[in-house]
Amino acid sequence: MIDITENVIPIGKYHKELCLLDCGGIVAFEGRIRNHNDGKEVKDLSYECYKPMGLKVLDEIVQEAYKKWDIKKSFAIHRIGNIPLGEIAVWVGVASHHRKEAFEVCRFIIDEIKQKVPIWKYETYTDGSKSWIEGCKH
Repeated sequence: MIDITENVIPIGKYHKELCLLDCGGIVAFEGRIRNHNDGKEVKDLSYECYKPMGLKVLDEIVQEAYKKWDIKKSFAIHRIGNIPLGEIAVWVGVASHHRKEAFEVCRFIIDEIKQKVPIWKYETYTDGSKSWIEGCKH
């Protein structure tokens, strides 16, 4: 399941859906809004996206993961709009028979999202300056 949404991500619901009896490895990644970036104190953050293209690319990433690894279920959800500090902006969850694949796939999906999905971050800092953040640094 993939989604790009303006709503709070219901991670409890998605995590519960990953708990399959034939899966011994369940891994999730939560990307949260932090209060600093590049030495500046962040006051506010928002994400924008060209949603039709974003969903297409997100689906391609997840489909590639299913081709490369033996996983049973996955979720890749990115939130857009204004997101308060501390809240989840992106959530990836993976269930597989074994932990090795679950860890590998979770990392693959989040890294690919940061590199390929057309989602742009706009930060406002406590000093009043603002900045578009492009590309993945980490």
